[in-house]
Amino acid sequence: MAQDIRFPSIDGLRAFEASARLGSFERAGDELALGASAIAKRVATVEELLGTALFSRQAKPLQLTPSGREYLEQVKAALQLLAAMPLHQRAAQRRERLRVLAPPTFARQILVPRLASFSAAYGQIELELQLSVPYADANAAQADVELRYGEVDARAPEVLLCEQVLPLAAPALLARLPPLRQPADLAHAPLLRTPLQPWVPWFRAAGLDWPEPDQGPKLLDLGLTLEAAVSGQGVALARPTLARHWLAAGSLLPPLRQRAWPTQHYQLLTHGKSEAAQRFARWLRAQCEHELAEAREELSRRL
Repeated sequence: MAQDIRFPSIDGLRAFEASARLGSFERAGDELALGASAIAKRVATVEELLGTALFSRQAKPLQLTPSGREYLEQVKAALQLLAAMPLHQRAAQRRERLRVLAPPTFARQILVPRLASFSAAYGQIELELQLSVPYADANAAQADVELRYGEVDARAPEVLLCEQVLPLAAPALLARLPPLRQPADLAHAPLLRTPLQPWVPWFRAAGLDWPEPDQGPKLLDLGLTLEAAVSGQGVALARPTLARHWLAAGSLLPPLRQRAWPTQHYQLLTHGKSEAAQRFARWLRAQCEHELAEAREELSRRL
Protein backbone atom coordinates (compact mmCIF):
# COMPACT_ATOMS: atom_id res chain seq x y z
CA MET A 1 0.00 0.00 0.00
CA ALA A 2 1.45 3.38 -1.03
CA GLN A 3 2.41 5.66 1.83
CA ASP A 4 0.35 8.84 2.07
CA ILE A 5 2.91 11.66 2.17
CA ARG A 6 1.73 15.23 2.33
CA PHE A 7 4.31 17.96 1.74
CA PRO A 8 3.93 21.46 3.14
CA SER A 9 4.60 24.34 0.81
CA ILE A 10 8.07 25.87 0.62
CA ASP A 11 6.50 29.21 1.47
CA GLY A 12 5.01 27.72 4.62
CA LEU A 13 8.36 26.21 5.67
CA ARG A 14 10.15 29.52 5.08
CA ALA A 15 7.53 31.35 7.15
CA PHE A 16 7.95 28.83 9.98
CA GLU A 17 11.76 28.96 9.92
CA ALA A 18 11.88 32.78 9.84
CA SER A 19 9.33 33.08 12.67
CA ALA A 20 11.27 30.62 14.83
CA ARG A 21 14.58 32.37 14.13
CA LEU A 22 13.30 35.93 14.59
CA GLY A 23 10.83 35.32 17.39
CA SER A 24 7.73 36.93 15.89
CA PHE A 25 5.45 36.84 12.89
CA GLU A 26 5.99 40.59 12.43
CA ARG A 27 9.77 40.35 12.04
CA ALA A 28 9.43 37.30 9.81
CA GLY A 29 7.01 39.29 7.68
CA ASP A 30 9.53 42.13 7.36
CA GLU A 31 12.20 39.73 6.16
CA LEU A 32 9.94 37.98 3.65
CA ALA A 33 8.13 41.14 2.54
CA LEU A 34 4.77 39.93 3.86
CA GLY A 35 2.33 41.02 6.52
CA ALA A 36 2.36 39.37 9.95
CA SER A 37 -1.09 37.89 9.34
CA ALA A 38 0.08 36.26 6.10
CA ILE A 39 3.03 34.68 7.95
CA ALA A 40 0.72 33.45 10.71
CA LYS A 41 -1.64 31.88 8.14
CA ARG A 42 1.21 30.07 6.39
CA VAL A 43 2.49 28.69 9.68
CA ALA A 44 -1.05 27.64 10.64
CA THR A 45 -1.37 25.77 7.32
CA VAL A 46 1.80 23.82 8.08
CA GLU A 47 0.54 23.04 11.59
CA GLU A 48 -2.79 21.85 10.20
CA LEU A 49 -1.01 19.54 7.74
CA LEU A 50 1.21 18.13 10.52
CA GLY A 51 -1.62 17.88 13.00
CA THR A 52 0.39 19.54 15.77
CA ALA A 53 1.19 23.01 17.08
CA LEU A 54 4.68 24.32 16.32
CA PHE A 55 4.52 27.47 18.47
CA SER A 56 3.16 28.36 21.86
CA ARG A 57 1.45 31.59 20.87
CA GLN A 58 0.89 32.88 24.40
CA ALA A 59 4.57 33.69 24.84
CA LYS A 60 6.35 36.72 23.37
CA PRO A 61 8.67 36.26 21.67
CA LEU A 62 7.22 33.15 20.05
CA GLN A 63 8.23 29.92 21.77
CA LEU A 64 8.60 26.63 19.94
CA THR A 65 6.73 23.61 21.25
CA PRO A 66 8.73 20.38 21.64
CA SER A 67 7.38 19.26 18.25
CA GLY A 68 8.32 22.64 16.83
CA ARG A 69 11.93 22.38 18.04
CA GLU A 70 12.33 18.95 16.50
CA TYR A 71 10.66 20.01 13.27
CA LEU A 72 12.76 23.18 13.01
CA GLU A 73 16.00 21.23 12.77
CA GLN A 74 14.56 19.11 9.96
CA VAL A 75 13.19 22.15 8.13
CA LYS A 76 16.50 24.03 8.38
CA ALA A 77 18.35 21.08 6.91
CA ALA A 78 15.82 20.76 4.08
CA LEU A 79 15.94 24.48 3.24
CA GLN A 80 19.73 24.44 3.24
CA LEU A 81 19.73 21.54 0.78
CA LEU A 82 17.30 23.35 -1.49
CA ALA A 83 19.29 26.59 -1.28
CA ALA A 84 22.49 24.78 -2.22
CA MET A 85 21.09 23.61 -5.54
CA PRO A 86 22.60 25.81 -8.30
CA LEU A 87 19.34 26.12 -10.20
CA HIS A 88 17.66 27.57 -7.10
CA GLN A 89 20.25 30.30 -6.65
CA ARG A 90 19.25 33.63 -8.12
CA ALA A 91 22.20 35.25 -9.75
CA ALA A 92 23.28 38.49 -8.13
CA GLN A 93 22.18 41.52 -10.00
CA ARG A 94 24.63 41.93 -12.83
CA ARG A 95 26.50 45.16 -13.04
CA GLU A 96 25.99 46.82 -16.38
CA ARG A 97 29.11 48.14 -18.04
CA LEU A 98 28.88 51.57 -19.61
CA ARG A 99 31.69 52.64 -21.92
CA VAL A 100 32.16 56.40 -22.20
CA LEU A 101 34.50 58.12 -24.65
CA ALA A 102 35.42 61.72 -23.83
CA PRO A 103 37.99 64.36 -24.86
CA PRO A 104 40.83 64.75 -22.32
CA THR A 105 40.07 68.25 -21.03
CA PHE A 106 36.34 67.63 -20.65
CA ALA A 107 37.07 64.38 -18.83
CA ARG A 108 39.57 65.96 -16.44
CA GLN A 109 37.83 69.26 -15.73
CA ILE A 110 34.14 68.35 -15.92
CA LEU A 111 33.52 64.62 -15.80
CA VAL A 112 35.99 63.04 -13.37
CA PRO A 113 35.49 65.56 -10.51
CA ARG A 114 31.77 64.76 -10.52
CA LEU A 115 31.85 60.99 -11.05
CA ALA A 116 31.34 60.21 -7.35
CA SER A 117 27.76 61.47 -7.56
CA PHE A 118 27.07 59.20 -10.53
CA SER A 119 28.47 56.16 -8.71
CA ALA A 120 26.42 56.99 -5.63
CA ALA A 121 23.21 57.24 -7.67
CA TYR A 122 23.85 54.30 -10.02
CA GLY A 123 26.08 51.84 -8.19
CA GLN A 124 24.95 49.00 -10.46
CA ILE A 125 26.51 50.69 -13.50
CA GLU A 126 30.22 50.05 -14.00
CA LEU A 127 31.49 53.07 -15.89
CA GLU A 128 34.54 52.63 -18.12
CA LEU A 129 36.01 55.99 -19.19
CA GLN A 130 38.29 56.22 -22.20
CA LEU A 131 39.93 59.37 -23.55
CA SER A 132 39.56 60.31 -27.19
CA VAL A 133 42.46 61.90 -29.05
CA PRO A 134 41.85 65.07 -31.09
CA TYR A 135 42.22 64.53 -34.83
CA ALA A 136 42.69 60.78 -34.34
CA ASP A 137 40.20 58.15 -35.46
CA ALA A 138 38.74 57.06 -32.13
CA ASN A 139 36.69 53.90 -32.25
CA ALA A 140 33.43 55.48 -31.13
CA ALA A 141 31.50 52.38 -32.23
CA GLN A 142 32.84 50.62 -29.13
CA ALA A 143 31.51 53.34 -26.82
CA ASP A 144 28.00 53.44 -25.39
CA VAL A 145 28.23 57.19 -24.83
CA GLU A 146 30.49 59.57 -26.71
CA LEU A 147 31.45 63.13 -25.83
CA ARG A 148 32.58 64.65 -29.10
CA TYR A 149 34.16 68.05 -29.66
CA GLY A 150 33.70 69.65 -33.05
CA GLU A 151 31.94 72.16 -35.22
CA VAL A 152 28.21 72.18 -34.57
CA ASP A 153 25.45 74.74 -34.15
CA ALA A 154 25.33 75.91 -30.54
CA ARG A 155 21.53 75.41 -30.58
CA ALA A 156 21.77 71.71 -31.47
CA PRO A 157 20.02 69.54 -28.85
CA GLU A 158 23.09 67.38 -28.24
CA VAL A 159 25.32 70.34 -27.31
CA LEU A 160 26.68 70.53 -23.75
CA LEU A 161 28.27 73.54 -22.02
CA CYS A 162 26.79 76.11 -24.38
CA GLU A 163 28.85 79.16 -23.44
CA GLN A 164 30.93 81.94 -24.92
CA VAL A 165 34.71 82.12 -24.83
CA LEU A 166 36.95 84.97 -23.71
CA PRO A 167 40.68 85.69 -23.24
CA LEU A 168 42.31 84.46 -20.03
CA ALA A 169 45.84 85.11 -18.81
CA ALA A 170 48.04 84.56 -15.77
CA PRO A 171 48.52 87.55 -13.42
CA ALA A 172 52.29 87.35 -13.92
CA LEU A 173 51.92 87.73 -17.69
CA LEU A 174 49.48 90.62 -17.32
CA ALA A 175 51.97 92.38 -15.04
CA ARG A 176 54.64 92.22 -17.79
CA LEU A 177 52.38 93.46 -20.60
CA PRO A 178 51.10 96.93 -21.36
CA PRO A 179 47.59 97.36 -19.93
CA LEU A 180 44.90 95.44 -21.84
CA ARG A 181 42.00 97.87 -21.86
CA GLN A 182 40.47 97.04 -25.23
CA PRO A 183 40.65 94.11 -27.67
CA ALA A 184 43.18 95.82 -29.96
CA ASP A 185 45.67 95.88 -27.06
CA LEU A 186 46.17 92.15 -27.61
CA ALA A 187 48.49 93.14 -30.45
CA HIS A 188 51.16 93.48 -27.74
CA ALA A 189 50.45 90.08 -26.14
CA PRO A 190 51.52 86.55 -27.08
CA LEU A 191 48.41 84.60 -28.08
CA LEU A 192 48.28 80.87 -27.44
CA ARG A 193 46.95 79.01 -30.44
CA THR A 194 45.05 75.78 -30.83
CA PRO A 195 42.89 74.63 -33.74
CA LEU A 196 40.40 73.43 -31.12
CA GLN A 197 39.64 77.04 -30.16
CA PRO A 198 40.51 79.42 -33.03
CA TRP A 199 40.81 83.15 -32.37
CA VAL A 200 39.18 84.48 -35.55
CA PRO A 201 35.53 84.28 -34.31
CA TRP A 202 36.53 86.27 -31.23
CA PHE A 203 38.47 88.78 -33.33
CA ARG A 204 35.41 89.38 -35.50
CA ALA A 205 33.13 89.79 -32.47
CA ALA A 206 35.64 92.33 -31.12
CA GLY A 207 35.71 94.25 -34.39
CA LEU A 208 39.23 93.14 -35.32
CA ASP A 209 40.09 92.09 -38.85
CA TRP A 210 43.04 89.99 -37.74
CA PRO A 211 44.07 86.59 -39.13
CA GLU A 212 44.61 83.53 -36.97
CA PRO A 213 47.84 83.84 -34.93
CA ASP A 214 50.79 82.07 -36.55
CA GLN A 215 53.51 82.51 -33.91
CA GLY A 216 54.33 80.12 -31.08
CA PRO A 217 53.65 76.43 -30.58
CA LYS A 218 50.38 74.93 -31.77
CA LEU A 219 48.69 72.97 -28.99
CA LEU A 220 46.28 70.18 -29.92
CA ASP A 221 44.62 69.98 -26.51
CA LEU A 222 42.49 72.54 -24.68
CA GLY A 223 43.86 71.52 -21.31
CA LEU A 224 47.45 72.00 -22.48
CA THR A 225 46.51 75.44 -23.78
CA LEU A 226 45.13 76.40 -20.37
CA GLU A 227 48.21 74.99 -18.64
CA ALA A 228 50.39 77.13 -20.93
CA ALA A 229 48.31 80.17 -19.98
CA VAL A 230 48.64 79.39 -16.26
CA SER A 231 52.42 79.22 -16.65
CA GLY A 232 52.42 82.70 -18.22
CA GLN A 233 53.31 81.68 -21.76
CA GLY A 234 50.51 83.61 -23.40
CA VAL A 235 46.83 84.58 -23.47
CA ALA A 236 44.41 81.72 -24.02
CA LEU A 237 40.96 81.92 -25.55
CA ALA A 238 38.94 79.63 -23.31
CA ARG A 239 35.64 78.42 -21.96
CA PRO A 240 34.97 79.56 -18.37
CA THR A 241 33.78 76.06 -17.38
CA LEU A 242 37.08 74.44 -18.38
CA ALA A 243 39.07 77.17 -16.59
CA ARG A 244 36.80 77.49 -13.55
CA HIS A 245 39.25 76.02 -11.01
CA TRP A 246 42.05 78.30 -12.21
CA LEU A 247 39.69 81.30 -12.13
CA ALA A 248 38.68 80.45 -8.57
CA ALA A 249 42.33 80.17 -7.53
CA GLY A 250 43.26 83.42 -9.26
CA SER A 251 45.73 81.59 -11.51
CA LEU A 252 43.90 82.93 -14.57
CA LEU A 253 42.17 86.27 -14.99
CA PRO A 254 39.95 87.74 -17.74
CA PRO A 255 41.76 90.91 -18.90
CA LEU A 256 38.94 91.83 -21.31
CA ARG A 257 35.15 91.55 -21.10
CA GLN A 258 34.61 90.83 -24.81
CA ARG A 259 33.21 87.36 -25.45
CA ALA A 260 32.25 85.42 -28.56
CA TRP A 261 30.45 82.25 -29.52
CA PRO A 262 32.87 79.51 -30.53
CA THR A 263 32.36 77.42 -33.63
CA GLN A 264 33.17 74.17 -31.85
CA HIS A 265 31.18 72.63 -29.00
CA TYR A 266 30.94 69.49 -26.92
CA GLN A 267 28.27 67.11 -28.11
CA LEU A 268 26.65 64.26 -26.18
CA LEU A 269 26.00 61.23 -28.38
CA THR A 270 24.52 57.93 -27.21
CA HIS A 271 25.21 54.84 -29.31
CA GLY A 272 22.40 52.38 -28.63
CA LYS A 273 19.47 52.85 -26.28
CA SER A 274 20.50 51.04 -23.12
CA GLU A 275 18.96 52.28 -19.89
CA ALA A 276 22.45 52.83 -18.45
CA ALA A 277 23.37 55.12 -21.34
CA GLN A 278 20.15 57.12 -20.95
CA ARG A 279 20.68 57.50 -17.21
CA PHE A 280 24.25 58.67 -17.76
CA ALA A 281 23.12 61.16 -20.40
CA ARG A 282 20.49 62.66 -18.08
CA TRP A 283 22.96 62.81 -15.21
CA LEU A 284 25.66 64.47 -17.35
CA ARG A 285 23.30 67.11 -18.70
CA ALA A 286 22.36 68.06 -15.15
CA GLN A 287 26.02 68.20 -14.11
CA CYS A 288 26.88 70.44 -17.05
CA GLU A 289 24.10 72.85 -16.10
CA HIS A 290 25.55 73.07 -12.58
CA GLU A 291 29.01 73.61 -14.04
CA LEU A 292 27.77 76.45 -16.27
CA ALA A 293 26.10 78.17 -13.32
CA GLU A 294 29.21 77.89 -11.15
CA ALA A 295 31.45 79.17 -13.96
CA ARG A 296 29.17 82.17 -14.57
CA GLU A 297 29.25 83.02 -10.88
CA GLU A 298 33.03 82.72 -10.71
CA LEU A 299 33.52 84.82 -13.83
CA SER A 300 31.20 87.55 -12.53
CA ARG A 301 33.53 87.97 -9.55
CA ARG A 302 36.51 88.47 -11.85
CA LEU A 303 35.07 90.88 -14.40
